[in-house]
Amino acid sequence: MQITVEGLTLQYGDNVAVRDMDLTIGEGESVVLLGQSGCGKTSTMRCIAGLETPTTGRITVGERVLFDAAKGINRPSHRRNIGMVFQSYAIWPHMTVFENVAFPLTMQRTGKADARRRVMETLELVGLAEFADRGASKLSGGQMQRVALARSVVMQPSIMLLDEPLSNLDARLRHRLRGDLRELQQQLGLTSVYVTHDQEEALALADRIAMMQHGRIVQIGAPDEIYNRPRSASIADFLGVGNIIEVEPVDATHVRVAGSELTLQVPAYERAPELRACIRGEDILVAEDATGGNEITATVVTREFLGASAIYRVELPGGAQLEVYGSKHRPLHAGAGQEVRLRIAVDAIQVLPLDVDDSPRADVPTIAHQAVSVG
Repeated sequence: MQITVEGLTLQYGDNVAVRDMDLTIGEGESVVLLGQSGCGKTSTMRCIAGLETPTTGRITVGERVLFDAAKGINRPSHRRNIGMVFQSYAIWPHMTVFENVAFPLTMQRTGKADARRRVMETLELVGLAEFADRGASKLSGGQMQRVALARSVVMQPSIMLLDEPLSNLDARLRHRLRGDLRELQQQLGLTSVYVTHDQEEALALADRIAMMQHGRIVQIGAPDEIYNRPRSASIADFLGVGNIIEVEPVDATHVRVAGSELTLQVPAYERAPELRACIRGEDILVAEDATGGNEITATVVTREFLGASAIYRVELPGGAQLEVYGSKHRPLHAGAGQEVRLRIAVDAIQVLPLDVDDSPRADVPTIAHQAVSVG
């Protein structure tokens, strides 16, 4: 079902956690709310779930109104038919896997035969059918998270909300489970909202990513669009762009690295009070391996060996530093203190404002909280 959020604001005293948000999530779509801690992503999810009462706004799922501040509508969380998977598994260790997954159906007084069929179908779906009779305390972390997911799916919810469900798992297991999550979401056609601060996880799981800062969505789009065309340097930094350099405008296609005489040719850019050149480390090449673009001379500061790859930190004239990614196929052949010649293609450099223009200002007035009755 489609989720529509209109004019959503959540305020605690003088602190505005979510600020005048509009968001539409299409039926069967997976939208990931991505951002740093405190940006409002979990607060937004909790408002949809009915675990927080927004200050203003309206939330609908399909044609059903879950919350409307103006009309005094606020459906309690247990009447919203929403599946939720949290960071903590919340698994009852004294129950079996089957009993854990069946619990919400027991609370809904579902018939035993129907409940057993749905539980076993769901366990098959998440790859736990053979563990149905096993005690939950004997499961691994990944298996416990699958039980938590199955417990939400078995309810046949209209939408699914997932709040950093993989953050307690080790890196290898996170990688495997996120693929399983994506496959399950697409197989069931579930409309889902996924909260994370992990940009790799967001890119893997989303149809669209909503990048949040200061309680607002500052950019929304397909994963490749967000990754390749961030709107600001702060967004690029969060998305893993390792080189964010302060620059000053020279003309429409050139900038100067702050504190130096080094000038870079760049694609056309819009001027702003604070500009940054954003360059991914993998786009910086040894000069002999490429032609055209910007050729620069830098001094190697450190080399971090990572097995199949290495990260070199180099210093430019004037003191600015860059991370350069090397591998066994393209090593720098230089150690600390040695000079290297590097080349950066013009289109590999994005000159962006430090922040997007519509970031909230400190002088924006707060909103008085409205009383909303439960319906």
